[in-house]
Amino acid sequence: MIFGKTKLELKVGIFVFIGLVVLIIFILSIGGIKTWSSGYRINLNFNFINGVKIGAPVRFAGVDVGEVKKIKLEFVPQENRSNVRLEVWVRDIIKIPVDSSVWVNTLGLLGEKYIEIMPGKDYVNLVKNNATMVGVDPLPVHAIFNRAESIMHNLDEGIAQIRNKEGTLGKLIYDDTIYNELEALVTDVRKNPWKLLVKTKEKK
Repeated sequence: MIFGKTKLELKVGIFVFIGLVVLIIFILSIGGIKTWSSGYRINLNFNFINGVKIGAPVRFAGVDVGEVKKIKLEFVPQENRSNVRLEVWVRDIIKIPVDSSVWVNTLGLLGEKYIEIMPGKDYVNLVKNNATMVGVDPLPVHAIFNRAESIMHNLDEGIAQIRNKEGTLGKLIYDDTIYNELEALVTDVRKNPWKLLVKTKEKK
């Protein structure tokens, strides 16, 4: 009886253990944790990351190859400024040339932020584990709006000048004198095309 009870407990224990292993693997797969995958880490330095979060994708040539693991805000006393350091994980099979460009990209205008790595050409020298790369800072949204506002302001001024018959375009549209002169010139050239040849010879 004791032997049978021990055998039953052993079977139940093995069944529970297998269930726990399957559950752990399922949870790790859902969470996207790559603890069993081989890879290496790269440090990326930015002045501004525009809302990148831990777990954000890292893309190489537009393909997902890793993710952001850590984000640390540092102060650089030598340059008297703040610096954002991202620690990213990249799959081991990905070979990144040292002359590659790194920046923060967005899925859509206001979508998810992720790290984009555009491959360089120097495949002789590759980025190694724990290497540091300097990223290109993204343009803040308020700066984009300011530029758009400036463009619209210049466009409004240009339209106002045209309406006020100012500038070359305004005079060309509203001033009949320039139009008449151009029309007369075209008519004269059609009737006397030899004048173009004479003028060309005189310039030579």
